[in-house]
Amino acid sequence: MTINRYTLYQAFKYALYIFLSMNVYWFFVEEFQANLLLYPDGVRFGDLYGAYVATIDTAAWVVLLLMFELDTYILEYSHFTSPVRYALHLLSALCYALIIRAFFGYIGNLLSVEDVSVFAGVSNLCSLVSDNWSYSHDFEEYTLLTAANCASFSSASSFLEFADARAVVDASGHSAIVRLAWVDVINAAVWLLVVMVLEIDVRLQEKNRFEGLALRASNITKVILYAILFIAAVYWGVYGDFVDFWDAFLWLLAFFFIEMNVVEWRHEELEEQAARSGQNFE
Repeated sequence: MTINRYTLYQAFKYALYIFLSMNVYWFFVEEFQANLLLYPDGVRFGDLYGAYVATIDTAAWVVLLLMFELDTYILEYSHFTSPVRYALHLLSALCYALIIRAFFGYIGNLLSVEDVSVFAGVSNLCSLVSDNWSYSHDFEEYTLLTAANCASFSSASSFLEFADARAVVDASGHSAIVRLAWVDVINAAVWLLVVMVLEIDVRLQEKNRFEGLALRASNITKVILYAILFIAAVYWGVYGDFVDFWDAFLWLLAFFFIEMNVVEWRHEELEEQAARSGQNFE
């Protein structure tokens, strides 16, 4: 049995979408562990979004990605009845609301990790073992200090304590955490710009107006935006954790496929226009 390249392409694309869906679970696990420290009495309903911002954000992005897949590849013009359009627009609007809300959640996380003060009277992490303090060894990652591990985290003689968590960090570790929080904010903002440009592309393509200056402007803008996202992914790979890097890498691949959908869609429209012109000429 032979499998053509088109079938392999589609199989790879949808396998990628499945992996992205699985990332919702991995972010939930990561945030759940962090919330055991951040919310020792349990996460209240009002704090739910802030506590699980990455999980909710990723879930909304997965749904939005599937909306783009439907819009640019799966559904034909004949499928876009009024109820279908209304349902797609409503679901997309909900996803955008969650994503924009998540963006402000990332800003909140940045402000939270920047809110630290010098931990007076503490020059050794091992002195905190009996008081249930944790050490922040990465952005939103904490480890309870014990007699077995307290000497392994930092050799610094002064530490900072977080206002919103019973956790400490040294100065260099705090700087690294703040930079990672900034990358989260920048990444979220750039992705919002990417989907805004892509939405414009899709609407212009629906009206057969995605050409000329609009096409060139879109391509230049997206090259810049995707370059920033690629740099963010590399930064996470070097200074962050694997989950963040893997998620960023998969999203870049996923939107590459959406871009290819739009390119293929445009080519099909141009071929149909050429065919109609040829028929009219004859």
